[in-house]
Amino acid sequence: MKNFKYAVATAAYAPASAPILLTGDICSNLRKAKEFGYDAVEIHMREDELINIDEIKRVMKETGIGISMIATGRLATESFCSLLDDRPYVTDSALDSIKKYIDIASAVGADIILGWVIGNIPVGALSPEKYLDRLATNLSLLSEYAVGKNVKLNIESINRYEVNVFTTVKTLNDFIEKYNLKNIYIHIDTFHMNIDEISFEDAINTAGSKLGYVHLADNHRRCPGTGSIDFKNVLDLLQNVNYNGYLSMEFLPVPSGEVVAKQAVEYIKNL
Repeated sequence: MKNFKYAVATAAYAPASAPILLTGDICSNLRKAKEFGYDAVEIHMREDELINIDEIKRVMKETGIGISMIATGRLATESFCSLLDDRPYVTDSALDSIKKYIDIASAVGADIILGWVIGNIPVGALSPEKYLDRLATNLSLLSEYAVGKNVKLNIESINRYEVNVFTTVKTLNDFIEKYNLKNIYIHIDTFHMNIDEISFEDAINTAGSKLGYVHLADNHRRCPGTGSIDFKNVLDLLQNVNYNGYLSMEFLPVPSGEVVAKQAVEYIKNL
């Protein structure tokens, strides 16, 4: 079994219902991640948060801990933006804000997650294809900007109870191939996969070389090893496609974020 790299989901603040394990300022979370045995932190934040990039980079160097991803979910949940909205001022705001995320990611050597900010196709839309065309155009604009910043864009496949676009790896992969999108990678999450994928093996093989990021959570969105997902099999499948990215722990902080952050990385490493 290869040695994977491990990340943990963090944020300055988060409700107990969010799959965030470490809360507090970025520098404190970098130090906690080192203490718990991680290689990096995944940061959930707003694009307009005031952060001290120089201090963050200093603590990254001090701890040897990197930043795997900057997650953009709050652009959807707090700012109500999406990349396929019918209102041009909404998509324009999404584009401008994601570029700010890309700037932050570039400064700290991270990449970007695009999940909920993709948006949903309106129920009953007469032409769903129109929305996918719009999304592809906007992603192409972002991709061009990100390439210049040496940042990769990772689109998350999310379960059907939360979104109606890209609920499986195949639909996401087909979209990337149809529009010939560059610098766009597939982000999988074992919790979401357990709901909508027929086969973990087929999904991971379909992603193949486009697989850019992995979230680990058990079937009930709690700590890996406490539910029914076979994580040894997941690791084997990832090794088979030569996945070299991070395994990021993103699940509910039950009974507490710090307790399960330590438990999860120990469990997965022992596999």
